[in-house]
Amino acid sequence: MPTHRILSPVLSLKIRLNLAGRRVRSVVAGMSVAVSMITPVVALTGSAHATSLTYGQDVSGYESNYDWSASPAKFGIVKATEGLNFRDPSFVRQWRELAGKGIVRGAYHYGHPGDDPVAEADHFLSVVNEQPAKRGDLLVLDLETTDGESVAHVNAWAKTWLAHVKAETGVAPIFYSGRDFADTYGHGLAGYPLWVAAYGPATERVAPPADWKKWIIHQYTDTPIDQNVSSLTPQQLRALGRR
Repeated sequence: MPTHRILSPVLSLKIRLNLAGRRVRSVVAGMSVAVSMITPVVALTGSAHATSLTYGQDVSGYESNYDWSASPAKFGIVKATEGLNFRDPSFVRQWRELAGKGIVRGAYHYGHPGDDPVAEADHFLSVVNEQPAKRGDLLVLDLETTDGESVAHVNAWAKTWLAHVKAETGVAPIFYSGRDFADTYGHGLAGYPLWVAAYGPATERVAPPADWKKWIIHQYTDTPIDQNVSSLTPQQLRALGRR
């Protein structure tokens, strides 16, 4: 049973990108990433629209020593759990650092459709609920793999996981995935905010997949760490989180 992305028998979107030469994450793991290396997208596109975007970052155990105090991010999302029993060893420290920084923060669960969705959702909530909560904390399902299951199964699995977390917390979780994956497996999930990974096109050209009319977060690169922009202000992002 997989307990970490790198151990999963099914290659995730991010691992496939690594194998294609996008980035060797092991170089980054265990090191602090210099802020000088990170250029928010507002400096990359040069468009008038880009200036209204909110810059954010997300990390996991691959960047276990990331220094949030030096980060320019206005929101930060960190990995909490995966599968039925894996806890990201850096979650607690990073969760507390984000609280100290005072920016919008979120926690994500990496899902495996081969497992029971309610059991995975409960595992995620148990780990997140062990830490002090703040108003506006975001909850996220990261779904990038099928575990060999059918389209119908993966879609139903996602609906069950998301609905269970919403029922338990009163918060509609954010759904994260690559654009192509979401376009195939995400139909009927438009009631949940979309965080889409698309590394090729400029932000303003990223069309929402499946039934979504818009995305709220675009992950536009994973170099040197995962970087994102949101179409929402920090205050609007907080409104999607815990009450």
